[in-house]
Amino acid sequence: MIVQFRYNDIDSVQALFDARPGQIAALIMEPAKYEDPIDDFLHKTLKICHSEGALLILDEIITGYRWHNGGAQTLYDIVPDLSTFGKAMGNGFAVSALAGKREYMELGGLTHDKERVFLLSTTHGGETHALAAAMAVMHVYQHEPVIETMERQGARLKEGLDEAIRRHQLDGFVEIFGRPSCLVYATRNEDREPSQAFRALFMQEMIKRGIIGPSLVISYSHSDEDVRKTIDCLDGAFEVYAKALNDGVEQHLIGRPLKIVYRRYN
Repeated sequence: MIVQFRYNDIDSVQALFDARPGQIAALIMEPAKYEDPIDDFLHKTLKICHSEGALLILDEIITGYRWHNGGAQTLYDIVPDLSTFGKAMGNGFAVSALAGKREYMELGGLTHDKERVFLLSTTHGGETHALAAAMAVMHVYQHEPVIETMERQGARLKEGLDEAIRRHQLDGFVEIFGRPSCLVYATRNEDREPSQAFRALFMQEMIKRGIIGPSLVISYSHSDEDVRKTIDCLDGAFEVYAKALNDGVEQHLIGRPLKIVYRRYN
């Protein structure tokens, strides 16, 4: 069974364990997403997990190669029991990694007389070219300012988009947020409520201008000119967005609105 808690709400973490004593084996979460941990949330969560006999697993699939060369766990000075990495690790090649403390990782090996724990999969087992790609990626991260560049370019992108939002009087309707290297956006209707129709319109207008933007996640390959062009393209999309707030989104949207991927029922 999987149960949930709220990020940066340590009381909700403790409540999970209090309601299910001895039943929770591990707590898994991204070290951060749209906000940084506050009030030592990660460290307090680790302490609760260990006091309850559970492991803390950090999902660094996104943060691992964006927050810091050593992952968000290095940035936030937290040592989890296990960590997962992927995606950027091979720059698009199929490779992933599970890392953790020796006492837990060795349970998946053959050097003990305990019951073996399944920690490894052969899904990517034969793809040695992906390992070569991962080694090349790691070399780049070690010798080039990847993290610093993505932070700088992401900050430039957000600054330019925020200025365009203000110019089109879209404050409260469109919001750019997240870490500079991992920006996302929110779209709201005339009542300032989350709107999939306006999200579909915004993406439609971006695509018309040559931008595919389900998010605004920056890449190390994005140049100053790329950032400038993106700001210019979205500026045009904001103009249509502002018109739709007055005319009605259905007057500008072609086709049906998008549906949220993570929903209870189809």
